[in-house]
Amino acid sequence: MAASFETPFTYTATGDLGCQRDTMLNNELLLRDQLGRPKRRGYLSADGFTFGRPNEKRDNSAGDALRGWSGTTSSLPFHHQEKKAERDFMSLNRAAVQAGLVTAPEHYEFRATHDVRRRASGEEKKRTRVRRIPPTMVFGISTRPSTPIFDLLEHKYQDRWQQQRRQQELAKKQEDTKRRSHTAPPLRKQHSRAVYSTRASLLKTYQNPVDPAPLWQMPRFTRNARPHLQTFRSARDRGEAFTHFEHDGISREGNLGHGVYETAKS
Repeated sequence: MAASFETPFTYTATGDLGCQRDTMLNNELLLRDQLGRPKRRGYLSADGFTFGRPNEKRDNSAGDALRGWSGTTSSLPFHHQEKKAERDFMSLNRAAVQAGLVTAPEHYEFRATHDVRRRASGEEKKRTRVRRIPPTMVFGISTRPSTPIFDLLEHKYQDRWQQQRRQQELAKKQEDTKRRSHTAPPLRKQHSRAVYSTRASLLKTYQNPVDPAPLWQMPRFTRNARPHLQTFRSARDRGEAFTHFEHDGISREGNLGHGVYETAKS
């Protein structure tokens, strides 16, 4: 028994290109460029579709302000809308208690059927006043003052900056000289200059001898550690042995003087 397959696609004959499905016309990778025509992207647009953004009507523009506000007072941008007063819950609770209601559901029912509003205070009344605009008021940004062109041509800004820099440098020099005169004693009575030390004068000065810092050792070896063997009979014999070793190492080879004796050199 032969099986029959049905395809959900519809085939259309397109001349030399062969059979193509309608969905192939929307695939940009399958479309071929036509000679002398722009490349197709495969996007379908609805009939009567216009590209771009619509022009929205904007009220209360700068032109309207220059020509004068048209219409009634409600078209003004600063028109005050009356604000509804807030509910006075303290008065509602007091009235509910006086009526003998004590539970929460009873209070909710009482608030749903009764309404008490707060009275506007003095400050809120002042805020609700309509704003009065003087007839000579002009909307917009104030004009920037003109640039002094003569100052630019005469380089006044540059001269002013240079003069400020000179004053700052002079003030800094005076402060440095004042600090040096206070820190260093004068060399002579007639001269109030500070004495500067050079490298030669520093080398001529006597430097107190300082013992070099000992090599680092573990604390347990510096306190109570002692050698296990004493190969020298006394400290004097030990010193003489090391002195002899230093003199004898001169004629031996090696960095430490442990090698063989070198031959005499003329």
